[in-house]
Amino acid sequence: MTGDRPGSPDDGHEVATVRRIQLGNTVFEGLNDVYVLGGTGADERLGLVDAGVSTQETRAELEAGLAEYGYAIADVDDVVLTHWHADHAGLAGEIQAASDATVHVHAADASLVAGEETAWDRYHALEERRFEEWRIPDGPRGELRSFLDSHAGAQGEPVDVTPFTDGDRLWIGGSVLDVVHLPGHAAGLCGFAFDAAEGREAFVGDVVLPKYTPNVGGADLRVDAPLQRYVESLERVADAGWRRVWPGHRDAIDAPAERARTILDHHRERTRRVVDVLSTHGPCDVWTVSAHLFGGLEGIHILHGPGEAWAHLDHLAHAGVVERDGDAYALVDTDVRVDSLFPAR
Repeated sequence: MTGDRPGSPDDGHEVATVRRIQLGNTVFEGLNDVYVLGGTGADERLGLVDAGVSTQETRAELEAGLAEYGYAIADVDDVVLTHWHADHAGLAGEIQAASDATVHVHAADASLVAGEETAWDRYHALEERRFEEWRIPDGPRGELRSFLDSHAGAQGEPVDVTPFTDGDRLWIGGSVLDVVHLPGHAAGLCGFAFDAAEGREAFVGDVVLPKYTPNVGGADLRVDAPLQRYVESLERVADAGWRRVWPGHRDAIDAPAERARTILDHHRERTRRVVDVLSTHGPCDVWTVSAHLFGGLEGIHILHGPGEAWAHLDHLAHAGVVERDGDAYALVDTDVRVDSLFPAR
């Protein structure tokens, strides 16, 4: 769906009307959003942005939500995924099997969504390496492994994917979606900017959320320098001029630039806390820093807690503020100017 073809973006397009289906999700954060585009004319294709987690309950909710708009899963022509995580991509394979829909995803996430065995083997090997480097103790590590194994089916069926990259234009349901790569939370996470009745808006997945700050470091272990990548993505959102964004969870955000800057402030303050931990307790491994930041952890947070701590330690290490000796991190200079490590307010 990229490039020139009859009826392509170069021939003009409609202003998008956003229709939303909210799906329950007890596996991850909850209240996943699926957005419906097009399908209103005899020749107009029906598109979805994201698909929800692969459970029977969520599929039934998606079917009911589509039925309220007069559609069935078999009517879907295109699914555009913001990123590979199961709560966004899980049902894409089932939708494709029922409808022969084209499933679009950023090239960085394509192999995971496609269910390529070698890609998943590499990812699981990376998990084990990170768990060891972060010094997650055997008890919590076993609990985390049990959690991940018990939810492995949430990723859904393999998908025949059509990859895109930053700057591509997708023609979905009568609307043009401009791809904006926003990595950090996930390697291939993308927003999709479009023309709405009152100006430019965007679907943004988990780049910014209205209630929570998206996890960085543990949510996608493949991302190099994850906090730096995420800071750059937040700057891109803040500078985009979008009047409204539609996130992957909960409700629309009417001041996305302000929300992006609030999340930047959150990470600035968390970095200060990491510096305080090292200043107070001396050299620490990632798990110890995580424990000082978050206390006891359970379930998926056994991954996300140390992942977040590691992302900030890695950011400090790249700036030369801390140094790593084995699996321990130590301050190089006690006079740390955290503000200089982030964009000016």
